[in-house]
Amino acid sequence: MKKPVIAIDGYSSTGKSSISKIIAEKIGLIHLDTGALYRGVTWFALQNCINENGSINLEELFSSFDQIELEFKNDNGELVLFLNHIDISKEIRTNEVSENVSFVAKQKEVRDFLLQSQRSLAEKGGIIMDGRDIGTVVLPNADYKFFLTASIEERTKRRYKELLSLGIEANEEQVKENLIIRDKIDSEREIAPLRKADDAIVIDNTQLSKEETIDNILSYIKKF
Repeated sequence: MKKPVIAIDGYSSTGKSSISKIIAEKIGLIHLDTGALYRGVTWFALQNCINENGSINLEELFSSFDQIELEFKNDNGELVLFLNHIDISKEIRTNEVSENVSFVAKQKEVRDFLLQSQRSLAEKGGIIMDGRDIGTVVLPNADYKFFLTASIEERTKRRYKELLSLGIEANEEQVKENLIIRDKIDSEREIAPLRKADDAIVIDNTQLSKEETIDNILSYIKKF
């Protein structure tokens, strides 16, 4: 029997990636963090496609797609993102990348560049994919769709703790402002905006622990 395809969308710092990863381990699926792919492209742009004023040169980025090779490698059970054979899993979590990723991700050219690779990975089933447009654009025929949300205060706390745990200096108010800006850009962008799929199950985990959120999601997934 073919294993299911699960799409988990939602706002930044609702735990999409870490929750998806644990669910994948529990029921034997492959987990793909699509946000990491967009962060990888953003990291490449920040290193290679910067204008004199310090902003990202989009035309230069678009013409450089043939120089971008993104792949996930298994590192003791964890999928780690590599860019051109270099581990960038820590670099993509920096504030600089966080402040630019929504701008990069809203570009149609970038989304088209990553779309087919995401769909190809899901064709055989047995995958859980998280992002912002998985259930609406990338995998509209997913067997299960979930949409995670939480209050801005709770998401700020989670993101701030995550940065500190990675050894990245952070200001909590700046983290909150960054999340508000990203929410606005992600929700209002013309191409594949962040929104709930009509058939997605909404889970507000403001008051839920990670374990409670996982149990909630698993309660909807039939045994296979």
